[in-house]
Amino acid sequence: MVTGASRGIGHAIALELARAGAHVIALARTQGALEELDDAIRAERSEATLVPCDITDFEALDRLGAAIYDRWKKLDIFVGNAGDLGAVTPLAHLDPKTWDQAIAVNLTANWRLIRALDAPLRAAEAGRVLFITSGVAHLAEYRPYWGAYAVSKAGLDALARTYAAETATTSNVRVMLANPGPLRTRMRAKAMPGEDPLSLKTPADFAPKLIQFLVPSWTQTGKLYDFPSDRVLSFGAPRT
Repeated sequence: MVTGASRGIGHAIALELARAGAHVIALARTQGALEELDDAIRAERSEATLVPCDITDFEALDRLGAAIYDRWKKLDIFVGNAGDLGAVTPLAHLDPKTWDQAIAVNLTANWRLIRALDAPLRAAEAGRVLFITSGVAHLAEYRPYWGAYAVSKAGLDALARTYAAETATTSNVRVMLANPGPLRTRMRAKAMPGEDPLSLKTPADFAPKLIQFLVPSWTQTGKLYDFPSDRVLSFGAPRT
């Protein structure tokens, strides 16, 4: 299952999973874009289940988790990709609705999906979870004015690491985070309008790197894959 699958990073990940032989459950708001993804997946001789849904419709996410379990009795892979930039503005100037939307999409929706998908992920032989985060989550001082995005992604990092710790010894679920760095996406263009998009790598460059974290042979959990440096990083050791 891939959220935000209709374009950008999510679209590229969904296609890469299809090429690897997965049946992709693709969630996004736009029916037309999902149908275009379906055509591309069929061209790869794979199949998709399309879920046109606003990721902040939390009751729909609950129903989706139940439907996945009822139909397949398991979920092998969950990629939490859907994201919302919010607004690039000082924290004191952020509109509350903009703040709430960024927190809902980037953080709360992923918690609701963990809640809804926990049973089918644990039922899989090797459940794998990957969340798309951002460098601003731990480098906020270098991206002032990105407050809603930075705070929500920092929360996502903590959410993923907590779920990783909770599942490490009680299941075969493994949880990773991935930082794509600057990529040629619509969100990046909105955040950095003066940047030359042709100077950036693309989602199609990023997505193939992620498959290694979504297969049963990957056993690490609670780590961060940093695409710009092509390294798997550990978070800081706990303080005593």
